[in-house]
Amino acid sequence: MLVLCALTACSRPSTTECPPPQTEVEAPEPEPEPEPEPEPEPELPSAPEALTVTADDGHELRLWALTPPVEDPERRAIVLVHGRTWSGLPDFDLRVDDDPSLSLMHALASRGIAAYALDLRGYGGTKRDASGWAEPDRAAEDLAAALAFVKDKEGEAPDLLGWSLGALVAQLSAQNHPEAARSLVLYGYPRDLDTRGPKVDSDGDPPSQPNTDAAARSDFITEGTISDEAVSAYARASLAADPIRVDWRAMDQFNALDAEKITIPTLVIYGVHDPIARQLWQAKLFTRMQVEDRWWVVIPNADHAAHLEQPERFMTALLAFLDRA
Repeated sequence: MLVLCALTACSRPSTTECPPPQTEVEAPEPEPEPEPEPEPEPELPSAPEALTVTADDGHELRLWALTPPVEDPERRAIVLVHGRTWSGLPDFDLRVDDDPSLSLMHALASRGIAAYALDLRGYGGTKRDASGWAEPDRAAEDLAAALAFVKDKEGEAPDLLGWSLGALVAQLSAQNHPEAARSLVLYGYPRDLDTRGPKVDSDGDPPSQPNTDAAARSDFITEGTISDEAVSAYARASLAADPIRVDWRAMDQFNALDAEKITIPTLVIYGVHDPIARQLWQAKLFTRMQVEDRWWVVIPNADHAAHLEQPERFMTALLAFLDRA
């Protein structure tokens, strides 16, 4: 008898039953391995770090640092120099109720640029020296020491930005030490290059007059560019950092400023309504420079504190210059 087995091709005679039909069973797909949890993005420090730089005469200088949390061997650095009245943190790290949106240092560090702000002698965290006075030549050498410190720390020369009187100090330092910075930003330049300051003897004790709330608010004159809360925060931070006005002498030392002696790439930038950085002065500065790589930028709807009044426009211009290569 021929036995037919269902679903098989068994066709030979047999006295036994065919083996049960074999059915293919698909192997279960392996469970997908769970994706690793992404590591949280490292956050910027909540406040700049206080560093100490020793000047060539032994005086200790305060240098504030806000650096990106991830070490990048190719990251850039910039040194910021404040103006006549207020020190580094009020000018460049303004916080309004812990909001860092007006902090230039935070904006730079969040874009991978290590930001350093120097307090010149008598300002912020830097004590006056024994003379009690600030002087242009001394300030330029102190800045050179800070630039050398940052170069050693970061591995290459930093960019350099000076605001208002700090722009004069930055230019003087760059003229004397052209290798110390890779580029120069002259912001709110407050000097007519055709004016020569007289030599004035100031050998007595400095006046050391208190700073005022009105002085802190005086740079904000273009309506609608910055909130009242931000101006009040700036005034509080400024008076806390610099309760006593720093006294300058030997201002004739700035007569050495010479646009033709600038040899590194330079950005001239200012607010269109700035009463201190007059347009004619910027034109003289820019046209007399011989360095080929130079930029001239005017920030609209802003005055002397353009980086606080128009922070996005200011950063756009600054980053375009720094990243031009």
